[in-house]
Amino acid sequence: MRIEQLEYIAAVTQHGSLRKASEHLHVSQPALSEAVSKLERELGVTLLDRRRSGARISRRGRELLQNMVEVLEAVDRLRTAAGDQAAGHHVVRVGTVSAATSTVLVPAVRDFRAAHPGGTVEVLNIQQGEIDQGLQEGALDLGLVNVLAGDDTPPDLIDRGLVHGRPVAVLPTGHPLTSYDEVTTEQLRAEPFVAMRAGYLMHRFAHRLFGADMPEVSYTTDGAELGKIMVAEGLGLTVLPHYSVVGDPLERAGLITHRPLQHDATAVTLVLRQRRQQHVPLTVRDLSAALVSHARAHGGTVPTRAASQST
Repeated sequence: MRIEQLEYIAAVTQHGSLRKASEHLHVSQPALSEAVSKLERELGVTLLDRRRSGARISRRGRELLQNMVEVLEAVDRLRTAAGDQAAGHHVVRVGTVSAATSTVLVPAVRDFRAAHPGGTVEVLNIQQGEIDQGLQEGALDLGLVNVLAGDDTPPDLIDRGLVHGRPVAVLPTGHPLTSYDEVTTEQLRAEPFVAMRAGYLMHRFAHRLFGADMPEVSYTTDGAELGKIMVAEGLGLTVLPHYSVVGDPLERAGLITHRPLQHDATAVTLVLRQRRQQHVPLTVRDLSAALVSHARAHGGTVPTRAASQST
């Protein structure tokens, strides 16, 4: 067994295919594939499921992944102690549904960079299902997702509530509905509506809010950031958690604003989601702590929530 074989498995897990892993590592794909195959023969297990769409870590590989990560981290610590400064430069991968980006995520990344000048934070704006899969397979270290009361945490993952909030109507500044203290469902239904694409929690909430009678003229977009831009450009209104709007650059610039939804008491929580594991790398712990710190400043945290527990 060689250290680079473990590094190859980690790279394939991260990048989703042998080809992308070989490009990232600057190793030929046949050489990488053969090295992984030799490790599989040595261990007597199949570590990767090889498909036409790419290679993904197998169920057995996922069970062994934490042991591989611990070995690689021990090697990093040894190299660092021996004077290899580059060995301590880790990448922390965060999947987000673009909630509280400006008020929690960006300041936390800034704190992380101050504490780890050689570290890198890779932020991926993806749907919640993709975040959960990435966390379970080891391709992501942390996830930021929205949950409603009663939503379950996927197996092998744990949640820490960061910010509690309510869905609000997001309006362009100067829109006639800004003259109201609250916006009704009927008022929203009469306006062009910017809906989140299926797979986002706000897509589910909009269908709960409007029922079968969705707004007649609507647009569909991929995530909160694009939704806010479309609202600012006057294409329609949308609904988002308040913490996705308050402090956003578009709100600070006076381009969008928000109003509570009348007769709606839905609670939504931004949670920090990660794998359940015994050893968490220092860089991941530090970024998690920074996220919690800025969440407290923005709106408060709630206790950790493990699988099968409710918010």
